[in-house]
Amino acid sequence: MDALQRLQQIRLPFADLLGIQFTSATPERVTAEMMVRPELCTSPTILHGGAFMSFADTLGAAATVLNLREGQGTTTLESKTNFLAPAMVNTKVIGETTAVHRGRRTMVWTTKITNEAGRALAVVTQTQMVLEPSAS
Repeated sequence: MDALQRLQQIRLPFADLLGIQFTSATPERVTAEMMVRPELCTSPTILHGGAFMSFADTLGAAATVLNLREGQGTTTLESKTNFLAPAMVNTKVIGETTAVHRGRRTMVWTTKITNEAGRALAVVTQTQMVLEPSAS
């Protein structure tokens, strides 16, 4: 099973709520798309900053999961977003997450979010902590 198939089989309820569709995946890079629906917007009808951040956070976490060993988990340790341009309602945003650092204890990812024309909308850098299995 390839990395994209693995991601598509993992139950991610919040990603489902946002409407995130993974389009490609390797341990070094994950891409996905999300439609800007009215319920994800602020006023005026542009994508809410939290929705941008949630989209990127989901991609970074998914990329981390592809690099974990059996039994390990992950959680976001830090995230920083630069908002560059709005995403209009009823358009699609595209996210590309690439590895900056894939270590044993932490992983750092940069996610570039663009519109369908390729215009940069946001850049997110996040750190994911690798969680070891708990001893029972």
